[in-house]
Amino acid sequence: MAQLENIEAIEKKLWGAADTLRANSNYASNEYFMPVMGLIFLRHAYSRYLSVKDEIIVNLPKRGGKTRELTKEDFSQKGSIFLREKAQFDNLVALPDSEDRAKAIIEAMESIEEDYETLRGVLPKSEYQELDNEVLGQLLRTLNPEELKRATGDIFGRIYEYFLTQFADQKAHDGGEFFTPVSLVSFIANVLEPKNGTILDPACGSGGMFVQSAHFVERLQENPAERLTFYGMEKNPTTIRLAKMNLAVHGLEGNIQKAITYYEDPMGVRGNIDFVMANPPFNVDEVDADKIKQDPRLPFGLPGINKSGKVSNGNYLWISYFYSYLNENGRAGFVMSSQASSSGRDEAIVRRKLIETGSVDIMVAIRSNFFYTRSVPCELWFLNRAKPENQKDKVLMLDARNIYRKVTRKIYDFSPEQLENLLSIVWLYRGENERFSKLVERYLVQTFNEAEDCFNRVDDSEQNSNLLKGYIDKIKNLQLVLQPFLQTVQEEKLKFAEFHELKDGLQVFSNNVEDYRMKLDKERAVWENCAKSNSVLKDKTECLISLSDQSRDLVKHADMLYKLTNRVIEICENDLNAKDSKLWVGRDITKARKEADVACQELVEQLKKVRYFHKQALWLTQRFPDGVYRDVEGLVKLVGKEELEANEWSLTPGRYVGVAPEKVDEDFDFEEALRDIHVELEGLNAEAIELATKIMQNFKELGV
Repeated sequence: MAQLENIEAIEKKLWGAADTLRANSNYASNEYFMPVMGLIFLRHAYSRYLSVKDEIIVNLPKRGGKTRELTKEDFSQKGSIFLREKAQFDNLVALPDSEDRAKAIIEAMESIEEDYETLRGVLPKSEYQELDNEVLGQLLRTLNPEELKRATGDIFGRIYEYFLTQFADQKAHDGGEFFTPVSLVSFIANVLEPKNGTILDPACGSGGMFVQSAHFVERLQENPAERLTFYGMEKNPTTIRLAKMNLAVHGLEGNIQKAITYYEDPMGVRGNIDFVMANPPFNVDEVDADKIKQDPRLPFGLPGINKSGKVSNGNYLWISYFYSYLNENGRAGFVMSSQASSSGRDEAIVRRKLIETGSVDIMVAIRSNFFYTRSVPCELWFLNRAKPENQKDKVLMLDARNIYRKVTRKIYDFSPEQLENLLSIVWLYRGENERFSKLVERYLVQTFNEAEDCFNRVDDSEQNSNLLKGYIDKIKNLQLVLQPFLQTVQEEKLKFAEFHELKDGLQVFSNNVEDYRMKLDKERAVWENCAKSNSVLKDKTECLISLSDQSRDLVKHADMLYKLTNRVIEICENDLNAKDSKLWVGRDITKARKEADVACQELVEQLKKVRYFHKQALWLTQRFPDGVYRDVEGLVKLVGKEELEANEWSLTPGRYVGVAPEKVDEDFDFEEALRDIHVELEGLNAEAIELATKIMQNFKELGV
């Protein structure tokens, strides 16, 4: 299975099962956190172990006809952990109830710690002794579903991150602040592009910045363990364990030390770091000014002291630290409270001094609800100590508050395409126009491929299917099942509009499918024989509007056909007494209707992909028609030093980019709107159940 398309459903299923088992333990959610993450760590490590094992064995040297034993060095070179037999997940799952599972898991963890010094004392062990043997067996089996055994790619890496997000959402550890949403971390990593060098995160949490940096290098077909060196600081010992596990499970190592960054600098790497990435705590107001006033990491001075001798707000302490850690070519990307970019008084003085260094590169405004534990908006800051001379006195202001995808009622993120579209603006700003054009080209290629898949899609079992023809056949089959009964009905009773609409509609739909095929073939032929210059890409994007519109119309028509068929069935049953006839075979009709429904859903989903990818190309080419950077009202603006000074050195993007002109959305997606309403309702219901449970518990405690 090259990809697991239903990975989201699998994630929810795994989480639901694991969370349900918590009720059968003596642990609260914050105590259940580490043992569950420990098993996810083991399962993820085993997944990576299996993915590289065969390749390693094939290339092992032989002497005297014997192949040498596997070593941990073999696996480290492939970004994986070596696992002794006792630590391999299948062996733990296979343990019978008569075996002490807690003991076996502890021994598995100890064997890994023996082989990897950086994990000594890090992995959870004694925590498993508090879990019932049967509960542990259920948990092991839950985390080892059959569909995941056939999956390839970093599927468990994603599941590992998903469990982190869920525990963060529950505030199961450290108030949930140990985890930065993947969308934001990935955006930071892809703007900084850490291809080689040292990376420091002075508030590293669970190590997400390191992992996403490694993913960036992996996409370049390089080994991140060879290219990158990780340094981290974190105050919470449990979070440090989590970060080291997160690194190890991705075949990485890092120097992560316990420290309160305000007062300690155990790394001693000021001025030597290539990349700083962080999501520090916002708006901390309890930092002792006397302890830090001589700190060389504060080149712009203290940002203000209150009457208690405390720094009024720690935001600019962090910003100063990040700047001071960078070497002369270093770059930083970090998350910061929105209020920091326009705060006044002493903080404004520090901000002015920072801007005057010419190192403030990019500011990105992010809307609220991107975090799991707080709903406030934030901004992403990017510093570059080696900005090109022509950009020294300019800052790119990007307002991304209107770009998001709704995940749950409370949580938003970026879709992969939204993320790439935002990154492409940064590419244009840096003069990397070809990367922008390649992205547009990729969207157009994807548009053609998705359209072709409507006629010729290869499924997981390598079978070809024609979704459009298949749907037509299913509707015809459903009509065929109805026909014996309809033939017995008097002609005057078959004059109801739905019957004739269905009959005519199917023919019209078939004709439209033929037109769609011809349009696709014609456009693809032109595409394959044209140069892929920016002007051609723009023109081709415009030309494909008609194909995109046809996809939308086919979606509507397919949905209408299915609804008409259901309406005909309802009329037969309710008005023509079909259920009293022997020729009305309910079982066959139900089966045929279900098959038509499934075929309709598959077809509609595929047709929507055509329009979706075309809209991405259209979004880019409409805003940057010449394939070069330009200011776009309501989205992005390159702001000069004079304008910054005139606006009190504010770095708030919304203050400069203006408001995008309002457009009528001709493609308003009612289904998407209904999905959002369903997500909202689902969230409200979950909160209602949680609140009712708490009320009942309070009543019990009061003896009511």
